[in-house]
Amino acid sequence: MLKITTLALSSALMLAGAAQAHEVWVERDGAGPARVYLGEPADPVPANGDPEFPNLKAPVVFTTDRGAPAALTRKADHIEAAVKTPGDVRVQDDNVFAPWKGDGDKLEGAAYYARAGRAETATKLDLEIAPVTANSDTFVVVWKGQPLADASVNIVNPDRWQKSFKTDAAGKVAVPTSLKGRYLLAVSHPVDGEATIGGKPVAKVYHTSTLTFVK
Repeated sequence: MLKITTLALSSALMLAGAAQAHEVWVERDGAGPARVYLGEPADPVPANGDPEFPNLKAPVVFTTDRGAPAALTRKADHIEAAVKTPGDVRVQDDNVFAPWKGDGDKLEGAAYYARAGRAETATKLDLEIAPVTANSDTFVVVWKGQPLADASVNIVNPDRWQKSFKTDAAGKVAVPTSLKGRYLLAVSHPVDGEATIGGKPVAKVYHTSTLTFVK
């Protein structure tokens, strides 16, 4: 019994670690298809995808209407979404990692959000990073329509240099963009309370959202 319990605990800890270390992000070049990744964005994407990439199965990819998601095609290291309209692209997926046992044996889960582009100030996701004005280098972190103050935003620049900045009282953060290329911003927001992740009730959800844009 001890061996089984130990193995179960070890598996739960590994799952929790993977869920909290990994992020979902989306990239789009011009008006082409969107590419959705699962991994650690500060590291180069392996040719066959991150080891956890198989857990990314069917993200919901859309521009402004969540009810009209883009068709998906699975590639070696990402999922391609046939986005047919111009504008910023958004992704939502709460079925990447199965819930795991946290403190007190209560189930915890992870929900992922992602966005590519900074042309729109509007937000459509529960947790989203948006520019304060179109194409601005200053962004606001929004949780269910309200600015999220004192949130840690991790920035990965085109050279894969990364640094964390805190949002101010208005949920805003200025991003240094001295280099040409693609930037990635990421923020996490843990929330205690009853919720459903992957069809299972959980007591806590780790919400993680990313934004990519090209300068």
